[in-house]
Amino acid sequence: MPVSEHLKDIDFFVNVANAGSFVAAAERMHLTSSAVSKGVARLEKRLQVRLFERTTRRLLLSDAGTRYYRTCTRVLADIEEAELALHDEQKEPCGKLRIDLPASFGRLHALPAVLAFAQRHPRLQPHITLSDRFVDLAEDAIDIVVRIGGPHGWAPGIEHRYLGSQRLVFCASPGYLAAHGTPGDEQALRALGCVLYACADGSTPDLHFAGSRQGVDEMKAMPGRLAIGDGEGQAMAIMAGHGIAQLPTWLVQRQLDEGTLVQVLPGFTSEGLPIHLAWRRSRGHLPKVSALVEALSERLTPLLDPTCQR
Repeated sequence: MPVSEHLKDIDFFVNVANAGSFVAAAERMHLTSSAVSKGVARLEKRLQVRLFERTTRRLLLSDAGTRYYRTCTRVLADIEEAELALHDEQKEPCGKLRIDLPASFGRLHALPAVLAFAQRHPRLQPHITLSDRFVDLAEDAIDIVVRIGGPHGWAPGIEHRYLGSQRLVFCASPGYLAAHGTPGDEQALRALGCVLYACADGSTPDLHFAGSRQGVDEMKAMPGRLAIGDGEGQAMAIMAGHGIAQLPTWLVQRQLDEGTLVQVLPGFTSEGLPIHLAWRRSRGHLPKVSALVEALSERLTPLLDPTCQR
């Protein structure tokens, strides 16, 4: 079978996976569902694997289909980029761009910057996800990520840019402090308990305390009376008077300025996790990637501690 036929069948498969059914894929491609079904059947026969689990109610990718789908989407995206690179228009950001952002930091700061960038470049087609899970740029076919913390070393083929570090402060509502007192040291903080971050596995991370060595935090487990798996949720809880939390200033600076939250234990203010932009080196030359890296750097760096360089 000619290579063009192979690619056509792969295109059928990817469209069915994206649409969730043969009928919907056929409508998008302006073809008959029979033609699309036959194309996928040819592909399954050639690969000698079942790509979809078919039931009377729905169509799902098989395990093999899921792995093959990830590979196919990367290949098709590379082909699209190769075609665009042949045209002068590729001097301007255009085409599909997959971006993954941390949930709270993304909603409050990174997403507005991406949306403003997309508005300036109407030929761009951003695909944006927001989550706190670790993503593998190559495996998940992501172009750019904003990563808080992350690996101690970066995978081969990944470029990254340090934006700054979170500045972490302990804070609570004025009403809570009026009712329970303002802690003056670590022992008093332990006696009150904290509103902690809840990990999916049921654990709660240690908190950062400014250490005796400059720039080196001490990590300490703290008792908690409440744990929430979302930074914005923690902020809501302490504003409602549920206790004290350690939160980044990019999340609570407005509330601190307005007085709806009050910083406590300023001596324990510490540098938290570093924040980076990361992108695949193989796609860094594309205007849509390089231009967004610069736009995000310009927007996000002023939010973070400028005194620590990595």
